[in-house]
Amino acid sequence: MKFIGNLREGDRTNDIYLCKQKQALRSKTGKNYFSLILQDKTGTIDAKIWDLSNGINHFEAMDYIQIEGEVTSFQGSLQLNVRRVRIADEREYNPQDYLPCSRFSVNEMYKELLGFVDSIGNPKMRTLLRSFFVEDKELARTFSQHSAAKSVHHSFVGGLLEHTLGVTRLCDFYCKQYPVLNRDLLLTAAMLHDIGKTRELSAFPENDYTEDGQLLGHIVIGAEMVGEHIRKIPAFPAKTANELRHCILAHHGELEYGSPKKPAMIEAAALNFADNTDAKLETMREMLENNNCDSEWLGYNRLLESNFKRTTPL
Repeated sequence: MKFIGNLREGDRTNDIYLCKQKQALRSKTGKNYFSLILQDKTGTIDAKIWDLSNGINHFEAMDYIQIEGEVTSFQGSLQLNVRRVRIADEREYNPQDYLPCSRFSVNEMYKELLGFVDSIGNPKMRTLLRSFFVEDKELARTFSQHSAAKSVHHSFVGGLLEHTLGVTRLCDFYCKQYPVLNRDLLLTAAMLHDIGKTRELSAFPENDYTEDGQLLGHIVIGAEMVGEHIRKIPAFPAKTANELRHCILAHHGELEYGSPKKPAMIEAAALNFADNTDAKLETMREMLENNNCDSEWLGYNRLLESNFKRTTPL
């Protein structure tokens, strides 16, 4: 099998991929075509079926499909022009080949996260964190295997854990640089800031928005989950509970970015900076690693709002 990460412009492929997304569209000339997102463990690729008349057997999103096609380039990104499709027999593929995974060990990352939990001095905060990451075995399993997004950044198995750990590390560094920060509050908020994504997004291979995710979003869901756990801890300080939930509610920084509140505390602002840093730099890393064109300039990136360039080697 030739994995998506190894495809190059001009390649011909006759392999099996997971059809992550399928849309029936119509061109400007009125011709019907299919737009697909194909996936394996190395990433995703945009695919188009322009001719629906020959060799295109019926299939749906989330099917494993055998495709024949050619790799082209469109606006700086690789694209597959598919000529033949059939649903693959389950004996023809291994599902593990189609789930993108973190490049780091999930077990090692989780062990480091638990180290941060144990470093929290406030007993109520530490009890709260343990109620999520130690005592709730099912949530701990879901959290460690979940993605942090549908597509933008950390959209792979272990992505939510990797992102949460990255944000926590940055917040720990901030506390050393700026002692005014309340470390227990900030690190607790960092470890819980995206806990709502365990309910916002479904498990792999779907990794898509749930109804709760569509209607509420992970920020509100996360604040509710934290509130549920806090109510089970006797004598948890009400002011601390509100400050912690505020950090979660404000971690996207701006109302237009989905935060119900803007940061009103230094810890909330620090969490927003750390979250934005880890998400944006991971987005750039994935873009640089997944773009296989030889050009230094990779084209305009909608999320970064910039025409992006590879750094010149020294």
